[in-house]
Amino acid sequence: MATSPENFHDHRLDFRAPPPSPIATGRRSSVTNDDVLADFLEHSLRVPDLILPDRVFPRQRSVDAPPKIDFQALDSKETDSVARILESFSGTGCFQLVNHGIPSNLIRSVTAAAAGVFRIPPEKKAAVSRSQEKIYGFEEIHEEEEEEEETEINSEEFVWGRDENLKLEMEGIWPLAYSDFSEKMESLLSDIEKVASKIVFVLKENSSQILNFGNDIIPEQEVIGTLCHLYKHYKNASTDRWAGSLRYDVIRMLIRGFDCSHTLCLHICNESSEFHIYSKKGWISFCPDEEALLVTIGDQMQAWSGGQYKHVIGRPIFKGENHKDYKDCISMAFLYSPPTISSKSSNVIIKSEKTISLGHQAILAILLSLAYYFLVYIYKKF
Repeated sequence: MATSPENFHDHRLDFRAPPPSPIATGRRSSVTNDDVLADFLEHSLRVPDLILPDRVFPRQRSVDAPPKIDFQALDSKETDSVARILESFSGTGCFQLVNHGIPSNLIRSVTAAAAGVFRIPPEKKAAVSRSQEKIYGFEEIHEEEEEEEETEINSEEFVWGRDENLKLEMEGIWPLAYSDFSEKMESLLSDIEKVASKIVFVLKENSSQILNFGNDIIPEQEVIGTLCHLYKHYKNASTDRWAGSLRYDVIRMLIRGFDCSHTLCLHICNESSEFHIYSKKGWISFCPDEEALLVTIGDQMQAWSGGQYKHVIGRPIFKGENHKDYKDCISMAFLYSPPTISSKSSNVIIKSEKTISLGHQAILAILLSLAYYFLVYIYKKF
């Protein structure tokens, strides 16, 4: 049956093409659109005003000098020396030790000899520089640049101790004078250790309920005896620069940890103008006594007290207007640990280092293989 054209037209598919894409015209009001978008972003993405601290470190504040403790009356029952020491540990983490018996001429002699260490040429100092594996030697100089593009050095640092490798290296770069310097340092170090050991002994005998001596030493921390950090201070370093240097030392300590675990640190400041102390409690400064030894808390003392007494770091500051012969201003910081703890830690370290090298392992494997083949040969033959 044929289909008429009319019926075909009525039953055709209802197909519609998509609408055409919009074609951009030659004229566009970009200014209007940008203004609208900018207004929208300004009101919807408004960043709140943040009040940030001026500095990461707390502001420095001046305080009264910590108490002066008479070393000769330290173990006397008639004085309250131990109570005053513990009180100063709770407060500033530092006290001044007077009448300590260390001859002033010995200190001056060591200071004069130590000045020669820093006169060694820089290229020779680089051969005896400190590293993570070597705690003795010269510390990398910390420099800061002024806006006038003028570099000023705050201080130099040299770490000395009873180490045979250090002796050999220093005799190689400073052969004529190092033996004399080392002998003087030995004499001063012996006196410092006698003073420090008596302080620890008196504290142990009179504050056993507060300080748990010999326990809870920081794990995996090497204790190697007494070290001496010598610093040479330069006259062109202002107080603000010394503050920056102290911040640098704090950051270095936080990143690298303690260079050497210690119980007490005894500072010889050689008539410094100020002494600055940094701890978690804040940043303080005071004017020390000219003849006093400044004693600060180490990390071991913090561990023994269960965290009651906090480890602090301190640095002397010399102001140029107060020192005519500022060229060779030397300060020293002795990091002391009791000998029993040092020897105990050394034994642990020696035991942990008894390992078999790869070369010895290879030789052992070859010998075992030869023994195996020899036994197999004997077994098959007989």
